[in-house]
Amino acid sequence: MKQEPERSFEEVVRAFRLPRYQEIPDVGLYLEQAAKYIGGFLDPLEGYSLTPSMISNYVKKGLIPSPVKKRYDRDRLAYLLFVAIGKSVLSLDALGDFMEIQKKTYALEQAYDYFCREYEKVLQFTFEVRDLMDSDGEETSPEKRLCYTCVVAAVQKIYLEKSLRQMVEKYASDEQAG
Repeated sequence: MKQEPERSFEEVVRAFRLPRYQEIPDVGLYLEQAAKYIGGFLDPLEGYSLTPSMISNYVKKGLIPSPVKKRYDRDRLAYLLFVAIGKSVLSLDALGDFMEIQKKTYALEQAYDYFCREYEKVLQFTFEVRDLMDSDGEETSPEKRLCYTCVVAAVQKIYLEKSLRQMVEKYASDEQAG
């Protein structure tokens, strides 16, 4: 019986898809509507929350451009989707640095669509993979898989933070030199 919820969640993961940039409404959504729109995509994954007050704080902090006439357009919604996911692994300051680097490197549509594709691929890969974690021939148990996942997440977080810090320093020194 315990396998039923996991299988159900794996089905959610298989069907999961973030909207691509051109699919995000550009009519402008009010704060409550924006939170509900983003929640509609992220709620099935559990663990991601985005409330109207959180969105307001992201605007105050400068992570998201201020809404135009209290409406959040396609660009702002794309940023909010990224922040809602990215805040689980980066501080808000680090997210700001990350977004500044992306803005200097890629157009928002390109960066956002790439993020969506990669997020979906890694999400599906993670829930589909079974035998990659054990190369010693031992049987893989759910407990071992959980340990493996914890190790991978910790290592990836270290890599992300170190790489981001190096890029921030590089861009800062480039700006001083140029």
